[in-house]
Amino acid sequence: MKDYKEILKSYNLKATPQRLYLIDEIEKSGHIDIDNLYKSLKIVFPYISLATVYKNINAMIDNGFLTEVKIPHNKTRYEITKNSHAHLFCIECAELKDIIVDNSWLINNTSKNSGYKITNTLITFEGICQACQDKSK
Repeated sequence: MKDYKEILKSYNLKATPQRLYLIDEIEKSGHIDIDNLYKSLKIVFPYISLATVYKNINAMIDNGFLTEVKIPHNKTRYEITKNSHAHLFCIECAELKDIIVDNSWLINNTSKNSGYKITNTLITFEGICQACQDKSK
């Protein structure tokens, strides 16, 4: 398990065993929904409640440590906050992966045309991954 104790402290979060395990599960999966996260936690912490998992997730989101990845018509997934990136979502197998995009043009143009100071972008591309395309051939 990666040592996140100091990182959590820098986000003003207490490093409990449940939080450390939760972070490890998110890191291993890259992106995980609450149901799968809860199932993993229940194996190691059988008395943990779903409310406690949500409470920890929300605290980490509020402090900027975790990010919600919202996908239309699918469960929200969570990831450790990273540098700016977009997501690729397969509409057949539900794979979600990161992709680095240069969205500076989009941010600058949107800001210029709207008068908004853009502070964040959430971009998800939907399509069919290569593995699912290969299966249908």
